[in-house]
Amino acid sequence: MSIRYTGGILSDTVDGLSTPVTTIEYLVVAGGGGGGGNCAGGGGAGGLLTATGYPVVVGSAITVTIGAGGSGGAGASNTSGVQGGNSILSSSSAVITAIGGGSGGGLNTVGGAGGSGGGGAHSGRAGGTAVAGQGNNGGNGAGGNGIGGGGGGAGSAGVSGGNHIVPGPQIGGTGFCSSISGANVFYAGGGGGGSNNLANSGAIGGGGGGGNGSGPITSANDPLPTSGVANTGGGGGGDGGATAGTFGGAGGSGIVIIRYPAYLAPAPTVVGANTYISGPYRVYVWVSSGSITF
Repeated sequence: MSIRYTGGILSDTVDGLSTPVTTIEYLVVAGGGGGGGNCAGGGGAGGLLTATGYPVVVGSAITVTIGAGGSGGAGASNTSGVQGGNSILSSSSAVITAIGGGSGGGLNTVGGAGGSGGGGAHSGRAGGTAVAGQGNNGGNGAGGNGIGGGGGGAGSAGVSGGNHIVPGPQIGGTGFCSSISGANVFYAGGGGGGSNNLANSGAIGGGGGGGNGSGPITSANDPLPTSGVANTGGGGGGDGGATAGTFGGAGGSGIVIIRYPAYLAPAPTVVGANTYISGPYRVYVWVSSGSITF
């Protein structure tokens, strides 16, 4: 075996032929769920899957689908958010599907199931359940009035709400830290729950792009729920009150990243990816749907 320099790219060669890429490492994150409206739960983070050894078939396309974040529920109509979209890495040899984050519950509504579960709304509504191996459950709403649970994250469950006497934190579940891009980045944090309790202004989202929940929104200066960060799969923050024109935060869109040793040749056909070398790896990042063929 020899190493041949080819004008900027190092290729691993055997008898002058490039050694084919046979496996890749991947991170697949689905879109986050939207936060609910009125005393609402935060949206669950998009499902997260990461591993090495994904098989490559030379000449066969690997398609990439990026899940969109779910929209937030309306405060005035007490609606739940919308589940996030799935992100998929698919080829003739294997299909990896990360499930979209569960919806945050609106008034008197349970959190939705998903990659990570959405937070339940007030009055003790249950948080949504997570897909095993992809995330964690959402937190329950408060047993009293006014406080929704935090959405689940890839690293931990959403925190359940408190009540009017002892306000709960309703924090979104923490995300998962990955270095596949070449930097340590958190993905798939749950959205913070909303609170209609004047003593509680809503909760922060989980690290990894989770949006913040809001308080009761009694004036134009009160902060609104925030959306999950794009391309992290973070859940949207829950809406605190039944105010006309306010909505839970939308979930953040998903992302797909693959990498393999940089001494191997680049893929000849790539659609939609940002490509770069980071240390010993060649990295491909998709924030919108596309494909790659080796």
